[in-house]
Amino acid sequence: MIAPNLVIIAGTGSKSGKTSAACRIIEQFRDAGIAAVKITPHQHETTRGLTEVDRKPGYDIFLETNPETDKDTSRMLRAGASRVYFVRATDEYLSEAFGMILESVPAATPLVCESAALRYFIEPGLFVIMTSVVSHRTKDIRSLQRLPHVEFELESLSAGMELPLSFHNGRWICWHYGR
Repeated sequence: MIAPNLVIIAGTGSKSGKTSAACRIIEQFRDAGIAAVKITPHQHETTRGLTEVDRKPGYDIFLETNPETDKDTSRMLRAGASRVYFVRATDEYLSEAFGMILESVPAATPLVCESAALRYFIEPGLFVIMTSVVSHRTKDIRSLQRLPHVEFELESLSAGMELPLSFHNGRWICWHYGR
């Protein structure tokens, strides 16, 4: 499946800047009505503010409505996303779950998703890999690094700097390649 309106963000581990990058992209494109998705294979406890959208064997989809927590989805909402989905899905059902979200987001709407695993199922308009000198629980993402991507280091993204991205005619454009 190809989704030119989609940015997928992966990282070299926890604290590599995945959510920070997603929030920076959201802030930069909030006027375009950008939507966001956080995908996890882990069975996190649902919290106040998550409204169930769909539940099937292998996945759950929620809509975040509470911008007042420290959760990644709340941070995305505070950054200005028009809507934020939280998905718990096993790899076997990830494509089906994300397909449900794509059906609810118009094709010309910019969409940012924090999920390394989704890249194995979908060809996004842009694939970002975040790195950081302070990453914890590092992950082996060499197979993802072989795919076309741009790489940003969390520490080199200054707060006021505009990211080298644009969104035109339903697709992402990046003028920063490699490291």
